[in-house]
Amino acid sequence: MTSIFDENGKNIPCTVIEAGPCIVTQVRTEEVDGYKALQLGFDDATEKSATKADLGHAKKAGTSVKRKIVEFKGFDAEYKLGDAITVEHFIEGEFVDIAGVSKGKGFQGVVKRHGFGGVGQATHGQHNRLRAPGSIGAASYPARVFKGMKMAGRMGTDRVKVENLRVLKVVAEKNLLVVKGCVPGHKNAYVIIEK
Repeated sequence: MTSIFDENGKNIPCTVIEAGPCIVTQVRTEEVDGYKALQLGFDDATEKSATKADLGHAKKAGTSVKRKIVEFKGFDAEYKLGDAITVEHFIEGEFVDIAGVSKGKGFQGVVKRHGFGGVGQATHGQHNRLRAPGSIGAASYPARVFKGMKMAGRMGTDRVKVENLRVLKVVAEKNLLVVKGCVPGHKNAYVIIEK
């Protein structure tokens, strides 16, 4: 993340994303697959780390093996195997949706994970239970804890989609996309950008 100034001198927080070039590794058609879509590959992988199936798939498209492959629907233009889709596909000022896997935070308690206030707000002689969850169930009926009860547990590493992020800048020569605000995931994580 970084920040840039707009024409009025306002400081805008933004995220810089390397978005391309993405190579068309497969073209899905109504006749063969039952739906229309493009399969795009990004980020070269080493041949040593690829399976024979991956190598054959890449060879058919006439490209190197890709680390990340995702399917997209709704392309207007016709593309062939091996075509490159660059960051010029996006226009400054338009809005995009960005999906990714959020940062993993490990095993967390209920205060951080669900925003609980803690037991008794540190009053009435609580000396070591400030962040405890408190009561979790009813009495002898139903005599169990309901499914989905908010409790401590693993937090993060969820698929998150942030919608309507404005494209502030398109740097075509470096394949960079600058979007307003933050996107899910750690540094150098993969994200999916949809128009």
